[in-house]
Amino acid sequence: MDMQFKSFTLDPFQVEAIASIEKNNSVIVSAATGTGKTLIADYVIDKFLKEGLRVIYTAPIKALSNQKYRDFKKDYGEAQVGIITGDVQINTDAQILIMTTEIYRNMLLTKDPLIAEVRYVIFDEIHYISDIDRGVVWEEALIFSPEHLRFLCLSATIPNAEQFASWIHTIKKHQVDIVKYEKRAVPLTHLFYDYSLHLCEARELRSLLGSLEMRPKHGHKHTHPMVRPEDIIGSIKQRNLLPCFYFVFSRKQCSVRAKELARKYDFTTPQQKSEIIRTFTSIVPSELHPLESVQELRQIVVKGIGVHHAGLLPLLKEVMEVLFSKNLISVLFTTETFAVGINMPAKAVIFSSLQKYDGANFRYLNSKEYFQLAGRAGRRGIDTEGFAISIYDRARYQISELVKFMERDVEPIRSRFHLGINTVMHLIKYHTPEEREVLLRSNFDYFQQKSEGVRVRITTSFNSKVRMLQKLGYLTPELKLTDKGNFILHVYANELLLGEIFATDLHRGLTEVEIAVLVAAIIYEERKDIEFDLKDPERVAESVFAKVKDNQFVRKTLDVDALRKVAKLVRRWAEGCDFVELMQYTNMAEGDIVHLLLRTIDALRQLKRAAPEYDLGVKMDTTIRRLYRDIVVVEL
Repeated sequence: MDMQFKSFTLDPFQVEAIASIEKNNSVIVSAATGTGKTLIADYVIDKFLKEGLRVIYTAPIKALSNQKYRDFKKDYGEAQVGIITGDVQINTDAQILIMTTEIYRNMLLTKDPLIAEVRYVIFDEIHYISDIDRGVVWEEALIFSPEHLRFLCLSATIPNAEQFASWIHTIKKHQVDIVKYEKRAVPLTHLFYDYSLHLCEARELRSLLGSLEMRPKHGHKHTHPMVRPEDIIGSIKQRNLLPCFYFVFSRKQCSVRAKELARKYDFTTPQQKSEIIRTFTSIVPSELHPLESVQELRQIVVKGIGVHHAGLLPLLKEVMEVLFSKNLISVLFTTETFAVGINMPAKAVIFSSLQKYDGANFRYLNSKEYFQLAGRAGRRGIDTEGFAISIYDRARYQISELVKFMERDVEPIRSRFHLGINTVMHLIKYHTPEEREVLLRSNFDYFQQKSEGVRVRITTSFNSKVRMLQKLGYLTPELKLTDKGNFILHVYANELLLGEIFATDLHRGLTEVEIAVLVAAIIYEERKDIEFDLKDPERVAESVFAKVKDNQFVRKTLDVDALRKVAKLVRRWAEGCDFVELMQYTNMAEGDIVHLLLRTIDALRQLKRAAPEYDLGVKMDTTIRRLYRDIVVVEL
């Protein structure tokens, strides 16, 4: 007899996963996008709600956390659902808690008593453990989870799922089952767009290219016509393959190509234009309308063409998502971040390029990256097939290289484990030397390589950090935490620099505005081509540096250039200026400004929690209120 849940007849892989959950096992579900992995998460939540136990749902990005919060409130009622991110804390006593993976990891490190009440943790997009910058957070979340917890790990595909499951079983000492389902709910067709063949399959390209498969010899450069957005959109419009996502690995080019397409195409009726304008003005407040980005987006979105990337204001991204879900956008130009977890499929996706810049070099996409994006093609219950269309560049690509990563996802999960200062402090505070030794050998890197060299490297890293922490006065020679050491237990990035300022008397001379400027400068990350108004040097930057420069570590570590760059921007915002004014002081994208302010607020909150004295806590609270205004509130 078929199994039913929430009016759905469950597929065999869903039934298999639920059987594992009922046996009190952890489960790794490796299933294609759109097949219904979320229904398994819903079962976990439903089961433990009825049993009066708590469930944590972790997500890799705040946008996905916010989306799940809205979805779960609808399904289970507002009283049952809470959310904790760096930006918001709502209903933290709820049975269902949604949070970013960083927040969950931090709770584990601080031994938050809430964890004792949790029965199951759902890790959405578990393949993020391979992320170079943030993968260690997922790994530590698994390593430091107590033995009573069970996990539901969701991912589109995990080629080395057996190895991953075996690692969790080894470090957690309970059964970990693997459930795989590779068949897509909507079959995926892979096509290329060539400037002369237009839409075609790989075999047609091979047939055409023949000997042209070889790249030109050095010094003999062939020139080929560039494929413009209107060329490929014209072709797929004729084939009735709209709406589509047009993936571009550059924020700037997203906007450039969207405007280019808007000069040639208008996809909306007069009635649709009216609805688009109503939606736009209801979400984006009038005080933001003077912004150039708002004006540009409004001009193109009325034609059914959208843009979505991290450089946009959160409210503008929300407009794009709402309009797309109402079927009022035919072509959405977006970066790869849109493909993470957000449940908004299209009939087709277009790759402007199959190469991306990874911070060091241009390289081909790997199979996991390709299928993460291609997986958005095909709407369940609407389309009989989805289409992933790659623009083919004869001068740069060899068809045989491309077809390899389009056949299937072969990219394994890899460890990115490294020891951070905060982790070292928590290992010393809460674990015996014997426990530390076990935990240092519990990482996935050691398990994957079974290498004594890995263990030695991690132990060396631990000992090196311990010596530095002792030298700076965070640890005693007997490995006891000093007052400074206990302070930075609550700080999860830039621990030593923030500790030297705020766990000492160094901060006492700083005003609230100066604190905001200083913390923003510490967390600011340099981006290429970002400029700031430095014509009139900010006295606040010089004042801040004069007050902290006597500390040798701060003097050597603080980026004074960053301090000068962000000073005017943050000072004026802390003093109460409107958001439009900020655009006079930098060419930084509006979304990046909001992100800088939110990360500054998050750091200030950590410092407030760490503050042992009342006055510093009050000062942090007042500084947060100066920065946290409507424009930076993430709407839920």
